[in-house]
Amino acid sequence: MGNTAKKEENKRIMKKSVKDLADDELKGKKVLIRCDLNVPLDGKTITDDTRIRSSIPTIEYLKSKGAITAVCSHLGRPKNGPEDKFSLGPCAERMGEILGQKVEMISDCIGDDVAKAVDAASEGDVILLENTRFYKEETKNDDDFAQKLAAPFDLYVNDAFGSAHRAHASTEGVTKILSPCVSGFLLAKELEYLDGAVTSGEKPMAAIVGGSKVSSKITVLNALVDKCDKIIIGGGMVFTFLKAKGLGVGTSLAEDDFIETAKEVLAKAEKLGKDILLPVDIVVADAFSAEANTQIVNVDNIPDGWMGLDNGPKTTEQQKEALADCKTVIMNGPMGVFEIEKFNKGTFGLVDILANITKENGAVTIIGGGDSVAACEQSGKAGVDILANITKENGAVTIIGGGDSVAACEQSGKAGDMSHISTGGGASLELLEGKTLPGVAALDDM
Repeated sequence: MGNTAKKEENKRIMKKSVKDLADDELKGKKVLIRCDLNVPLDGKTITDDTRIRSSIPTIEYLKSKGAITAVCSHLGRPKNGPEDKFSLGPCAERMGEILGQKVEMISDCIGDDVAKAVDAASEGDVILLENTRFYKEETKNDDDFAQKLAAPFDLYVNDAFGSAHRAHASTEGVTKILSPCVSGFLLAKELEYLDGAVTSGEKPMAAIVGGSKVSSKITVLNALVDKCDKIIIGGGMVFTFLKAKGLGVGTSLAEDDFIETAKEVLAKAEKLGKDILLPVDIVVADAFSAEANTQIVNVDNIPDGWMGLDNGPKTTEQQKEALADCKTVIMNGPMGVFEIEKFNKGTFGLVDILANITKENGAVTIIGGGDSVAACEQSGKAGVDILANITKENGAVTIIGGGDSVAACEQSGKAGDMSHISTGGGASLELLEGKTLPGVAALDDM
């Protein structure tokens, strides 16, 4: 790889944000802001409002500058047009409570009703448009739909990191029509932490990649082998790698179609001089059940009829030694079936190690992907509580990220102690993979 390519590979994503706009670019202007209001609902009751609250700082800023702010978002996966259960109505009510003002809910996201509401609005008003995915044209990034969505507005702000990996009309299409197009505070913060840690994180850098299947993680695994000095592999995907090394795995989950892929990853790491750590011992069970019989065996001695469901204690010690000198650690995925108590020690033990190196080394620890965050939360003192305390006491950077598991971190009561709680699941993964996020690429450059 030439020097130019290396420079391009390590180039930080630098996009304009709302803070880069002059006051006269906002005062009296009609702003379309894409937020991520895809909140969990129980009927019409919002069970976790994290994503709504995460959108508030940018909306408050636009209000303070005298803008007329219209918020758009998707919620759920409506199939055939409007469905009441996917209406953003509850979000308008909750957003109004947080802002301390009425947020007018419009029954559509395009058309005359939207245009009339925007034209009638005063400086500082906030409007919420109905679910953009009530139109199939949204996910198809249809040009005509994007034109209609953008029509009433002067400029565009994207603050929906969780949807930035999608080239949809509300994330990418409207940027071809409106100008300027800038990021909100949340999107800018996500890029600062996630992109910054990966492109310029302090070495030695380690990646922990877990989860059930090689097929779902192979792209991010290959990217992390390029970027990191050490790679720890855990979870069900371990057994495909063990088979690639010629070992028996009993009835453990293994993807025979990806054995050659696993061999290629191992060969690539060896060629690059990178360390790949596979487990040395495994907790095996005679059934996938909380009531199963279990035993701990070396990886080269997994009995027929038994399946591996967690790392053994020797593996955790091996991981502790490998991570001791690391300054940046990216964790994506658990080490075992941590939801069942018998099989949670490998994941929770690893979270404990990350907490300790963050405290003792001032390491940057990035926890990404839904299951990883859930594991941190469920580990109690070994996980989120320790990470929260060391973030407060040592100024270490702890990044919690990934989909629905943000709720778990919130419920722990420690969310306020974290450096950053990521709102992106798929977007976080794609950023780690080195992929271009269409919703980010479409924004104005610095």
